[in-house]
Amino acid sequence: MLSNDLSVGQVVEVSAGKEKGRIFFVVKIIDHEYVLISDGKKRKLERPKLKKVKHLKRFNVINNKVKNKIVSDQTMTDAFLRAELTKLNLFI
Repeated sequence: MLSNDLSVGQVVEVSAGKEKGRIFFVVKIIDHEYVLISDGKKRKLERPKLKKVKHLKRFNVINNKVKNKIVSDQTMTDAFLRAELTKLNLFI
């Protein structure tokens, strides 16, 4: 899976590593192989997790509120990320 399949604000599930099975938002695309992910709970925005794209299962859900805040450099809180994941009923 290539990063051009992913978008900022997209919901992903980790398929390998300590966070296996947890749901996150993509907060930054580094290159074709790596992205930064955060959920606002265990992985906060100050320290997002660097993850290989091949270790992520992507959902066809892109949260436009999260995407717009990231793209426009608006301040975003961990509570906001948690709330948006909870609204999707995917939060684990």
